[in-house]
Amino acid sequence: MATAQSRDNEMQEILGHISEGVCRPFKVRVEQVIVADPGPVSLYKLTNLLKFYRYTIGQLLGSEATLLSTLNEMEDLCQKVFFNALNVMSSKLVDKVELPPSDLGPTATLTQTLGLLREVLKSHDASVVPLDSRQEDFVKILTCILDPLLQMCSLSASRLNPADMAAYMMNCLYAMQSTLALYEFTDQRLEMLQAQIEAHKDTLVNEQASYVLTKAGLMQIYSIAQQHQPQEGPLSSVHGMDGSSIKAAMARFDAYLSSPDSLILSQCTFLHSTSLREKIHRKAMDLVIGAYELLYKAILDSSNNYTDPNSIVMRTTEQVKTLLS
Repeated sequence: MATAQSRDNEMQEILGHISEGVCRPFKVRVEQVIVADPGPVSLYKLTNLLKFYRYTIGQLLGSEATLLSTLNEMEDLCQKVFFNALNVMSSKLVDKVELPPSDLGPTATLTQTLGLLREVLKSHDASVVPLDSRQEDFVKILTCILDPLLQMCSLSASRLNPADMAAYMMNCLYAMQSTLALYEFTDQRLEMLQAQIEAHKDTLVNEQASYVLTKAGLMQIYSIAQQHQPQEGPLSSVHGMDGSSIKAAMARFDAYLSSPDSLILSQCTFLHSTSLREKIHRKAMDLVIGAYELLYKAILDSSNNYTDPNSIVMRTTEQVKTLLS
């Protein structure tokens, strides 16, 4: 008497023989689609569809069934062509690098490539294949597209001055970050992008603070005061640090305090992220306040021999902090 297991095996064998007839026309049709070069998005969707049917039909047919072998073969072929298409596209990204636009926003190539990545990731999120298989594909896809994109942006920015480079790279990285944030399995890449944004943010913070200190008249006296050592004698005896010179510089700084928004780098206004603009402004103002505080304490220090120091620095650090907050 046949056991349940033997009946299942027999059923699988019968289904395997029945399904053999569809293998050749199915293979021909899939190959026709691949040869037609439908583009990476369609190729990836087809790969996932083949993967889904391989998993599903594999539960009904024996592992030796011809249809399963055909599905596996077509899936491998489709996936290979898909990644080849991505690699060809990615290699072109660094062959002819675009110059950054005048507003330091992402280039057209970056925007188009991120649009393609978005379409691929959207179909990836909708995929019905097992989670571990999707995650493995995802890592490969991001490596194929993101790494060349980052290289392209770095090459594009290589001839810019530090402030322009920081703003441009932050806009490019922010565009990549905004794209990835919508999809699963992106945490590691998002952290990597954020670390790069932070590095460029620090550059722009320093540039903004230096710009304010220079235009508002404090940079020169701040640099001297910062480097001055007590054993060198009173600060007031150093060239350019006499009471009248510092008073004139403080008058310029006071004029700036009445309209602090007048000294904002154009690179900061070009940033696409409102949050980043606000953080950079706040940190830059902290540096400006720190510079003022150092001068304020040095001038009020009796060892520096300033006559009537309160007439030289008429605002306390707290008052400056309030005006710049």
